[in-house]
Amino acid sequence: MASKKTKTKGVKPDTKPAGKGKKKVQHGDDPPGEVRLYEVYKKTIVPQMMKTFGYKSIMQVPRLEKISINMGVGEAVQDPKLLDAAINDLEIITGQRPAITRAKRSVSNFKLRTGMPIGCRVTLRRARMYEFLDRFIGIAIPRIRDFRGIPDKSFDGRGSYTLGIKEHIIFPEINVDKISRIMGMDITFVTSAKTDEEAKALLEAFGMPFVKPQPQ
Repeated sequence: MASKKTKTKGVKPDTKPAGKGKKKVQHGDDPPGEVRLYEVYKKTIVPQMMKTFGYKSIMQVPRLEKISINMGVGEAVQDPKLLDAAINDLEIITGQRPAITRAKRSVSNFKLRTGMPIGCRVTLRRARMYEFLDRFIGIAIPRIRDFRGIPDKSFDGRGSYTLGIKEHIIFPEINVDKISRIMGMDITFVTSAKTDEEAKALLEAFGMPFVKPQPQ
């Protein structure tokens, strides 16, 4: 005997496709949620830069686009464990898994062949970028020995600034007792500034302690 179909009055079937009704994800360069330095940028740095450089639109104000961190480990050719240590330490510092960098050409004197792993790098954007910058300026830089300010001569004229760090142990996330050796790194801050003057003003507004010119 065929079963009768039952109808439920007043109840509409759920015809929404999967994924609907979820919170919209932010796009673009704005980090999701509240990130301290990004809030400082919006509320303090943007008005300050507009006043200083006479920008007519908020869109003209330079912004930090990304931070690239590179650790070269040339000795990894003889001891691969050094590269593993560098990758682990850089991941601890940045909170992001690094990519391996490889040699672009062969150098017979150093027994180096094209494609051999010689370092690692990380590119930070959005929330992680601002969080790293906050820790770098507020915690790591003050731990540099005999610190007198960072040099202001490493701008490239296209909105980027590169800083060399000799000891990665300035980051408190690194346990000095557990590292195999002290390593250096290059940190590049990429901004949308069109001139070195604008890029420097932006980084200074974030709190970057550049060397102050000596009075003559």
